[in-house]
Amino acid sequence: MRDLKGRLVTMTIMALFCLTVSLPAFGQEHGEQQKSEEEEFNATEYIMEHVKDSHEWHILTTPAGHPVAVYLPVIIYDKESGLHLFSSRNISHGKSYKGYAIAHEGDYEGRIVKVDKNGQILEGRPPIDLSITKAVAAMMVAVVILLWLFIALARSYKKSGISAPKGIQGFMEPIILFIRDDVIKPNVGPKYEKFVPYLLTVFFFILVNNILGLIPFFPFGANVTGNIAVTAVLAVGTFILTQINGTKTYWKHIVAAPGVPFWLVPIMFVVEIIGIFSKPFALMIRLFANITAGHIVVLSLVGLIFIFKSVLISPVSIFFVLFMDVLELFVAFLQAYVFTLLSALFIGLALQEEHH
Repeated sequence: MRDLKGRLVTMTIMALFCLTVSLPAFGQEHGEQQKSEEEEFNATEYIMEHVKDSHEWHILTTPAGHPVAVYLPVIIYDKESGLHLFSSRNISHGKSYKGYAIAHEGDYEGRIVKVDKNGQILEGRPPIDLSITKAVAAMMVAVVILLWLFIALARSYKKSGISAPKGIQGFMEPIILFIRDDVIKPNVGPKYEKFVPYLLTVFFFILVNNILGLIPFFPFGANVTGNIAVTAVLAVGTFILTQINGTKTYWKHIVAAPGVPFWLVPIMFVVEIIGIFSKPFALMIRLFANITAGHIVVLSLVGLIFIFKSVLISPVSIFFVLFMDVLELFVAFLQAYVFTLLSALFIGLALQEEHH
């Protein structure tokens, strides 16, 4: 346990060090012309740039004001001209390419839109965007890590069989057994086994993305679980699984509301329908809000160094960033646990049989 704590502290300090040395000029904006070094630091722009999804993965800005980024592939489908594939470098920093550009204001801010020769947004719906954005690329990294982790775990079990866990087994087995025996089994009920693969996958997917989001250098640091589209898909997965496996008793309570006076049945039906959709909505918002809030707090504390431009502020800011990083590490585990627990609870409620 002491070794584990020591490793966590060491990793946090290294992550903080990388954060402070790899962001030398975050106050400078991207533009066609180099901005003055004396320009005021825009904290809002700096925070939103790192919280929102984007078509490029910004790594750092050099002291000379040149951005260093990984430009991701843009894949769009236009009903008029068909499928287009090109690098996001072509539409970065306000540029347009083949009549497409990224809108920086208005209703379509941050989305790829059609523009004319003067760069003005054309009327009509924007093309369908199937691009590999920063969040998608970060999820791919998380999936590779998960595959490596569990393939290594499977090989370890294949070699040693059922014995005293060692190495990766010793780390992973207690977590898996805890989620299965203390979260899934008591909340889902006797039919829990068929839901174990889904719930374990959700737990580790959220956990790994939460942890990777705390590492401030490429190819980590993306705000994946702070992206409401990602949390919405996870919540919809739980919603579909819950409704498909709902028993007759579950649907009977929703439609007929047994034990309720007949004149209240229509009202209770509306209440139950709202309850069906409010549960996945709560799952979606809870995870999104907690992770995003943590990123904003950490980035705000880092931003204090550039706002005050004082040597006295830097140690205080770094101390609080270190404290928040340790707290966010706890939140990373907590939010994965809470999402899995609530998903198991909602599924278990749908599986209840009528008591005689």
